[in-house]
Amino acid sequence: MIKILKFGGTSLANSKRILSVSKIIEKKYKTNQIAVVLSAPAKITNYLEKLINFSIKQKNYKKIILKIQNKFIKISTKISKKNKKISLEKLLNIIEKEMFFLRKKTKKIYFLKKCSKITYAKIISKGEILSTYIINHILLSKNFNTYLINPVKKIIAQGNILESYVNLKSSIEKIQKINIPSKSIILMPGFIAGNKEKKLVLLGRNGSDYSAAILSACLKSKSCEIWTDVNGILTCDPKIISNAKVLNEITYKNILELSCLGAKVLHPKSIYPLKKFNIPCYIKNTFNKNFLGTKIYKTIKKKNKYNFSITYIDNIYMFNIKILNENIKYKIQKKILKYIKKKYISIIYLSNLINSKLIYLYIEKKYIKYIKKIFKKNIEKSIYKSKILIKKKKKLSIISIVQPKIKKIKNLIKKIKNSLNHSNIKILNIQKKSKNCISFILKSKNKIVAIKLIHKIMLYKNQINEIFLLGIGGIGKTLLKQINKEKNNLKQKKINIKICLISNSNKLLFKENGIKINLWKKKFKKVIKKYKKIKLIKKINKKIKKNFYINPIIIDCTSSKKVSNQYIQYINNNFHVITANKKFNTGSIKNYKKIRNISSKKNKKFMYETNVGAGLPIIQTIKNIVHTGDKLILFKGILSGSLSYIFGKLDNGMLFSKAVKKAKKKGFTEPDPREDLSGLDVARKLLIIAREFGFNLELKDIKIEKILPKSLKNISLENFLIKIKKFDKYFLKKILLCKQNKKRIRFIGTINKYGKCKIKMSKINKKNPLYKIKNGENAFTFYTKYYQPIPLLIRGYGAGKKVTASGVFSDLLKSIL
Repeated sequence: MIKILKFGGTSLANSKRILSVSKIIEKKYKTNQIAVVLSAPAKITNYLEKLINFSIKQKNYKKIILKIQNKFIKISTKISKKNKKISLEKLLNIIEKEMFFLRKKTKKIYFLKKCSKITYAKIISKGEILSTYIINHILLSKNFNTYLINPVKKIIAQGNILESYVNLKSSIEKIQKINIPSKSIILMPGFIAGNKEKKLVLLGRNGSDYSAAILSACLKSKSCEIWTDVNGILTCDPKIISNAKVLNEITYKNILELSCLGAKVLHPKSIYPLKKFNIPCYIKNTFNKNFLGTKIYKTIKKKNKYNFSITYIDNIYMFNIKILNENIKYKIQKKILKYIKKKYISIIYLSNLINSKLIYLYIEKKYIKYIKKIFKKNIEKSIYKSKILIKKKKKLSIISIVQPKIKKIKNLIKKIKNSLNHSNIKILNIQKKSKNCISFILKSKNKIVAIKLIHKIMLYKNQINEIFLLGIGGIGKTLLKQINKEKNNLKQKKINIKICLISNSNKLLFKENGIKINLWKKKFKKVIKKYKKIKLIKKINKKIKKNFYINPIIIDCTSSKKVSNQYIQYINNNFHVITANKKFNTGSIKNYKKIRNISSKKNKKFMYETNVGAGLPIIQTIKNIVHTGDKLILFKGILSGSLSYIFGKLDNGMLFSKAVKKAKKKGFTEPDPREDLSGLDVARKLLIIAREFGFNLELKDIKIEKILPKSLKNISLENFLIKIKKFDKYFLKKILLCKQNKKRIRFIGTINKYGKCKIKMSKINKKNPLYKIKNGENAFTFYTKYYQPIPLLIRGYGAGKKVTASGVFSDLLKSIL
């Protein structure tokens, strides 16, 4: 049985690709007799169309002819150099003959300022004719027998000259009368047919697919192969979705829906002849010859790993037709359909809502002038004129999902709606064309973002969460380890965490589809480009503004004020923010309140549990106290894990300078321990607690009793670690004195019921709940209306990268679940 092969314009774009096509033909011919349908080389049809338009407008059309001529001469010359048996002279004569025809016709168009449909069809089809001549010469030079079918004589079509439909029965009769030698390779230019008057007509743009399907039916072929520049039918346009997946199989019904709704892999008219004769069709890649591609058939035999495809149509106009008298609604709809059918206008959707006076009509931009005429002449002047209101919306796109028997459709629509709402994209309408198809109508400017979001929702069954991690010091690195360790447990809970961005103070690693978490260190080392901090932040913000994420989350593990200043912008860009950085929450009370208002309006989470107490649930506890109507009477706490560790070591007799160095080495302190020893870190935590209880305070309102003098503030870290040895005796004496009185020294923060905040070294006895706190522990005692005389006490480790990273991870899971 014969196999049909059709090669598209990209497969024939230059001499190298044409020679590659000839090799595919030769290889296929070894196992089967084949018939080959050819398109014009890429861009040639566009040039020919431009040539006609230039001629009508009396522009310099000759330069377009020269461009076309040079393209074919270049192809022919290079082919003849590769294959010495090919007669370049013969090819150049054929090209010259066709160029003479173009010059003659365009000259006439130039003077008349118009072009008839017949002339238009003859000019526009020259690319396919020349492709066929070139392939024929290559095959003949290799001693293959060829047989050329003239589609004008053998493929019978009717209707619009530029958009004809083939009469399948007549064409089959014509083709089957031909006595084609069994050892010949059959060649036929695509896109062309003949009408009853035996004049050349076109099958519509990209009509070569249709030609291949018709020839398949006429020759009762074993299969039809459409060779293009992609691996098959994809889950989405690869120009938009870089990780689009290939469908192994798809039904005629689903491919028809895809083609009608914008997918350009196969011409919609191609489906009928293939379906009628049960001819399997394969979409294959000329540039990846051994890939199996996608099989199109009546039923799917194997389960597809990916069984959906997303397509779109741009430049859509929506007519919103409101019929005040509901009784005549269906009459109006019938009338619209009648006139549209007469003009061969392609409707994307014509729908009416049950129990509504509205009809929605969706039309491509190219048909608008015809629709306006129909409304003006036939609808508005009708007897229903006073009862119809017509509104028009332009610059719309229709994004469609095609999937066999879409399951849980209500949940899917809800997911998509929520995701698009989070990205400030409004869905204007939702259409359910069949049980296999849902379409979303929205503004064209939002098309790319919407497609990316919908594709992610369809591709990943589990909930998707895109992480942008800023800061990969001790906490950031540990967090990545913890996520990596738990990834299998998270998958079981249907949670999909994608690390999209990782940055330090001067570099960033970004991958839209996720960085492999176990390889992030290697990938990050390979990043060469470095930025200054401000430029880095701008670069990160550019990635964020792309805004095509499902549930994007910024995690700030830096201590940078410049980074924290971006939080409001991040939330405005529909990101959740999780932060271990205290700088924002201890900034101005105005911004403190502003971010909470914005996150509430945008329905975004701003989480900062680790700002106080590392992994301890302090913030959540305070929120619960406030939400239940409880009132703070007194708060006392050891808020610094580093100072808790240092003072605990002093209790055991360790010198102050050694205790500070050891705390720094263990990662209990900030990179510069002076931030802890100054009391500033404790002051920030105390301020956050006070603000959570509703007190409108600034950092300057916190009174701090200094541990060390100000003179140590402006020296280098190295000198500071040397000079603190001077204070060893002072602290040793202080600790011994306390021991004699059965007391201990602790650095304690307090808030009274009026919101007054103090931090100082306090001597406490065994009865105080903070007496036993040491070695990096934190302790928080809340005396409230409900918790007294015994306070609510929260105690645990409040320092260290593992505990803090665990707290950030906990916030992450709360933002997801």
